[in-house]
Formats: sequence, C-alpha cells, structure tokens
Amino acid sequence: GGTGFVRDRPAEFSARNVSREVIVAGIEAAITDVTEGLAGFEDDRLSAAYPRPIGDTHARVGDFLIHLATHLAFHLGQVDYHRRLVTGDSYSVSPVAIPELSSATAEEDAAP
Repeated sequence: GGTGFVRDRPAEFSARNVSREVIVAGIEAAITDVTEGLAGFEDDRLSAAYPRPIGDTHARVGDFLIHLATHLAFHLGQVDYHRRLVTGDSYSVSPVAIPELSSATAEEDAAP
C-alpha cells in the first residue's frame, strides 16, 4: 500500500503482557495504514500479481485482499467469542450488513 509499514511477525507473536493502550494504538495505526493504502486504489490492480511471494506461492492482489479480509474476520470472531466468555455479555458485534455494502441495491433496482 505504499505506507512504509514493515511487519515484524516474530515480534508480534512473541510479545507478552502488552498493555491495552499499545494494542489500541496498533489497531488505530493499522486502520490508518489500510485506509491510506486503499485510497486511490485502482480496480485494475486487483488482477495484478501480488508483489511478494506468500510462503512458496504467488497470487493476484485481489485474491490476497480476499484472504486478508477473511483472515481478519476469523480473528475478529475469535476476539468477540473470547469477549463474550470473559464478560458474560451475549451481545455479538455486528458484521457488515448486506445493505451497507457499496454494491448493494434495492431489489427493484437490481439487474436481472
């Protein structure tokens, strides 16, 4: 995304006793990086090759973005499940509702 972010995966997985403030700051920085990285993102980039190998494989940018979105959803579900166990609150965080999607249209407006 051109933000300058460089991941330090070993540090991410070895960190212990991280304060809430540090976690929140990391989430806020990630939101900023993703927002900046996707600003001005052209559709034709979706079919381009992702610039780095992922393990021993290569993928298109669009496919890798799908992977990232589903991976994030997996972890958000884990966090929400853990939150419910710890707090006893059965309220679930709401996923993006279909009507909130940028491509969603009313049924009468939908293409056949």
